[in-house]
Amino acid sequence: MNESRHITLSELQRRVKAALEGQFALPLWVSAEISDLKVNYSGHCYLELVEKGGENGVPTAQARAVIWRSQYPRVTAYFEAETGQRLAPGLKILAKVLVTYHELYGFSLQITEIDPSFTLGDLERQRQQTIAQLQQDGVWEMNREVAMPVVVQRVAIVSSANAAGYQDFCKELAKSPYRFETHLFDAFMQGEAAEQSIIDALCRVADRLEEFDAVVIIRGGGSRSDLNCFNAYRLCSYVAQFPLPVITGIGHDKDTSVADMVAHTALKTPTAVAGWLVERMSGIEGWLDNAALQLHDGVLRLTRAQQLRLEEMAGDLRHLPAGLIRQRRLELEGRSEAFRQAVGAFIRQEQQRIVTSAELIESRSPRRILRMGFAVVRGQGRAVRSIAEVTAGQRMEVEVADGRFTVEALAESEADPDKE
Repeated sequence: MNESRHITLSELQRRVKAALEGQFALPLWVSAEISDLKVNYSGHCYLELVEKGGENGVPTAQARAVIWRSQYPRVTAYFEAETGQRLAPGLKILAKVLVTYHELYGFSLQITEIDPSFTLGDLERQRQQTIAQLQQDGVWEMNREVAMPVVVQRVAIVSSANAAGYQDFCKELAKSPYRFETHLFDAFMQGEAAEQSIIDALCRVADRLEEFDAVVIIRGGGSRSDLNCFNAYRLCSYVAQFPLPVITGIGHDKDTSVADMVAHTALKTPTAVAGWLVERMSGIEGWLDNAALQLHDGVLRLTRAQQLRLEEMAGDLRHLPAGLIRQRRLELEGRSEAFRQAVGAFIRQEQQRIVTSAELIESRSPRRILRMGFAVVRGQGRAVRSIAEVTAGQRMEVEVADGRFTVEALAESEADPDKE
């Protein structure tokens, strides 16, 4: 190889620099996504810009960029005023840049202006894509169709423990006269890790569904970039399909996030969520008071009605004994008459039986028999019933109807009836 034809590295760098700066002498508008951003102690802002391609989001181009401290306050102030958010990783920007090349640091872009309308348009495009996909999936209305319990007292809170919005929420609940049972599921509420962190917190809530009446997702105010995770498809899909009603208080007034749209109830701030819970409890208390009053009035009406009924029954009872006595007296009189008749008939029957018996007795009376010509012969004080009781020469007493006389028995042979 001919050594006279080589050049040094520094010469190569100078030629590259001259070629680039000659080719791109004027500023260019370049679109890219911020993958990293740092503001150092000197006030300069250093960025990493990327262009992603394909469905997996792998970068197809990358470049370093810088906003010098002399321009950084102006550029960022205008961007924040127009978009409501700070420059942050994940944002797509349209930047006016100067192409520069340094022998030691290589290729870089010097940003002089950023068009906020481009970023707003990209965020809105992403937001609309999330809305369209959720509607296509058929989950857009699912959480709003979940029945909100009448009493919302056991609340799962997805927020950051150190967030001012969470503290405001707790203070507002503490001022109320009602007892709420709250449990915090700690999560990052901004930054690149926020979306996955909030999803993980919702999954932990889902493991304890029976312990809660509703889920509250709250965070304080912030820039649109800070809140952009609430427009992310995965997070919004979790919220839309969550089995408990979701209440959001994401702390922004200008725009409504997609998470707000799919949640059961969307409120502006954490304090507003706490106020809503307290107001709902107050409404239930009022309903209970009214129900208690209605119950009291109903009991009084029923009591009065039953009291009147008892008085009517008491009146009936007071009149009932007299009527019952009259009825029983008539029944007794009727039975007494029947008894008298039955006794009279029995007495007459017995009298007749006695007369008949007396006549029968009279017909068999010894006196009557004596009057008929019969006599009673007594020997030794006893009536003689048989000839065998008589001995010859025995003196005996004979009783006839009108008197008595004594006889002496003949010889046995003369008195034997068989010999007559």
